[in-house]
Amino acid sequence: MKYEPIHYHDYLGLDKLLNSQKRRSETFGKPAHEEWLFISVHQVYEIWFFQILKEIQSLVPLFNKPSIPERDMGTIAHRIDRIYAICKSLTGPLDILETMTPHEFLDFRDYLYPASGFQSGQFRMIEVLLGLKIENRIKLTESPFYDHLREPQKSELLQLMQGITLYDGLENWLSRTPFLKTSHFDFGSEYKKALLNVYQDDLNVIKNNPRLTESDKERSSKNIQAFLDQVESVFDETKYNQLKEQGVFRLNFKAFHAALFISLYRDEPVLQTPFSILNALMDIDEALTTWRYRHALMAHRMLGRKIGTGGSSGTDYLKETAEKHKIYNDLFNMSSFLIPRSKLPPYAIP
Repeated sequence: MKYEPIHYHDYLGLDKLLNSQKRRSETFGKPAHEEWLFISVHQVYEIWFFQILKEIQSLVPLFNKPSIPERDMGTIAHRIDRIYAICKSLTGPLDILETMTPHEFLDFRDYLYPASGFQSGQFRMIEVLLGLKIENRIKLTESPFYDHLREPQKSELLQLMQGITLYDGLENWLSRTPFLKTSHFDFGSEYKKALLNVYQDDLNVIKNNPRLTESDKERSSKNIQAFLDQVESVFDETKYNQLKEQGVFRLNFKAFHAALFISLYRDEPVLQTPFSILNALMDIDEALTTWRYRHALMAHRMLGRKIGTGGSSGTDYLKETAEKHKIYNDLFNMSSFLIPRSKLPPYAIP
């Protein structure tokens, strides 16, 4: 035999894993049956966080290469899809956890202080590596979020915050996208004209629609005109950078245009994998947002308006993070600037 045999039980370290569930309620002489479930669900989450971290950590160096070989693009797309599949599954354990009633949770809740999911170092690392910046975080307390972690996780997280992230890799990769300007085609100027024409047609339809009142026409025309002003900013690098400084955009000018270009011309064979990567990153953001919101609903159901075990405002804090901890907002907002395929400037990638 080439390798020494190993037993299933030993390979998975089941002795350590299954003996790690220690009910705190039992320590205080009031064993609560539901605490087994509470521990199991949160351990499942940490195991999945471990896997997500391994996937992202494998992607960051791939995505941040000065030039990404074509063979690596499939690997990147595959692993991002895997991260999404895991993130999408995170809401499932909440369904199981909600089989515990609020009253049953109260049987052991007081023993948990001040433990909180906010102290999950692995999840904070996931957020950092995906690209969530500290200035975009909702504050739990006046102290920085990493102060709630213990060593060595705190030091590991601080080190990650100084390094490159998946978001950095995305921006760098997009910024190197060819095809945006060639001797025969200038995407910025050609697409801007097409976009303005589409919305100018919409303005004309509104003005000539006999079913609309004058006030309706005026209101709709103002909305379209405001959007046309945004179009000017998106295709003017100086204006774009001013909006970027104000926090309206995060991707740099060329990266945003590249993402827009990939989304518009995604039927081209060379752009199909890049488009699937952009789409999967939005899927991950959406799955995490959904999970955070479901978590907030569950917390409301279990706690009402009580303060969380970690001292947070409970439901309110969780709901706020669901809305404001999205990372790839520019990719979501890009849909504002899409037009029908039939209106696209004709272009064949050389």
